[in-house]
Amino acid sequence: MLPTLDSMAARLRLRHFRLLIAIDDHGSVQKAAEAVALTQPGATKALQEIESAMGEQLFIRNHRGLEPNELGHCVIRYARLVMTDMQHLREEMKGVLEGVGGRLSIGMIMGAVPLAMEGLSRLLQKQPQLSVQVHEDTSARLLHLIDDGRLDIAICRTSVSHRPEQYRTVKVKDEQLCIAVSVQHPCAKLSAVTLEDVADYPWVVCSANMPMRRLLEREFNEYGLQFPTNLVETTSAFATMSLMRHSHQMVALLSTDVGNFFSQSAAVRVLPVTLRTRSEPYMLVTRWDRTESPVMRMFIEQLVGADAVPEAQAGVAELVPA
Repeated sequence: MLPTLDSMAARLRLRHFRLLIAIDDHGSVQKAAEAVALTQPGATKALQEIESAMGEQLFIRNHRGLEPNELGHCVIRYARLVMTDMQHLREEMKGVLEGVGGRLSIGMIMGAVPLAMEGLSRLLQKQPQLSVQVHEDTSARLLHLIDDGRLDIAICRTSVSHRPEQYRTVKVKDEQLCIAVSVQHPCAKLSAVTLEDVADYPWVVCSANMPMRRLLEREFNEYGLQFPTNLVETTSAFATMSLMRHSHQMVALLSTDVGNFFSQSAAVRVLPVTLRTRSEPYMLVTRWDRTESPVMRMFIEQLVGADAVPEAQAGVAELVPA
């Protein structure tokens, strides 16, 4: 029977996690013991303590040494996360004590990348020793990462959450969308283009039920057009651009900021198609129950200005730039 979380937490120590990682790296207790400055008997005893705390065997013993089983791989993965978090904790403490540096973990949806990178660049000019992790994903996934403490801030949409009241939000921008193609697409040189003109081509789109995908579906419905069935689904701007480069028939719905950014390379053309449906704005999101660090506040200032003030609306706080 799997022990309770309280039982595991009471019996496991950081040295246990270090040992697990070392065994995975070296494949034997002897080499792992040397790596973490333990005697071999001490490492063997610690491994027994780990498996006892977990209530399960984690390694397969064979002539080659130790190999993690399925549960072992799972536990080692989280052990690495724990030690990575400890490293990040030390970096942030060092930055606070020295008054410089620190660490910031930011997530963003594809459309927010150009604007977010402008704000981050300004922040790095002021805090050149700052360590930053940037994560691009869907709104739903980014909110999960914030909930799990893996992100400090996300730039995304909270409308996909079942509990948006958990988040403190800053309105960043009313997103505008565009339709983009390769410069070698048959419609690229047309001065007037409608959605019907590109409806039958293969499309690069977001996954079903995502805000941008729902908007495109509504747009096709507004024009009485059948939604394309020849689709490639991705949230990656780089994958989208690569597809359009290698398959000149592809059509993509993009944030206008992203479309304009890639059109500077002269490989992408933003088509003069008027979309009737407005996109949801994207927000700068943090958790209500977590204190914003000085570095987080500095990033918010670079992105939306120093005059943002809290304003509670229907149980959800929205920081609106003055």
